[in-house]
Amino acid sequence: MGAKKILVLLGPNLNLVGIREKGVYGDETAESINLQIVEHARKMNFDCDIFQSNHEGDLIDHIHAARNVYNGVIINAGALTHYSYALRDAIASVRVPFVEVHMSNIYAREEFRHHSVIAPVCAGQIAGFGKNGYFLAMAALRDLM
Repeated sequence: MGAKKILVLLGPNLNLVGIREKGVYGDETAESINLQIVEHARKMNFDCDIFQSNHEGDLIDHIHAARNVYNGVIINAGALTHYSYALRDAIASVRVPFVEVHMSNIYAREEFRHHSVIAPVCAGQIAGFGKNGYFLAMAALRDLM
C-alpha cells in the first residue's frame, strides 16, 4: 500500500513567516519550515503537498480539489480563520479530515483571534506550538485516516 497523501494549506500572510512579527512567529523562514514539513511527512510515510495563498478563492479551490486527491488536510487559514464562512463551508463540503493549526496561541492574542469559524468543521485544532503544530497535526491525521 502506498503512502497516504496530505495537503498543507496556508492562508494569507503565512508566506512572510520569518519576516513579519518575529516576536509572534519567530525568525525561521516560511521556506525553511515548509521544507521541514515535507521531510517530517516523508518520515511518517505521507506524500505531502503545500499550498499557500493570500487569496480566499484559491484556498477554497484547493479544498474542493482535495476530496479527490488527499487523505487529509492540515490548514492554517491565518486571519481567514476568524471570519471566512466561505472557507468554513468549503471544508464542510469535503469528506476529508481537516486539522486546524496556528503557530501562535490565538487565545493569548487579540480577542478577535479567539474565535475560529472553521473549528466546528475540523477534526481538531492545534495552536501555540510554532512549526511543531504542523508535525502534531500529521500525527493526528495519521490516527484519523
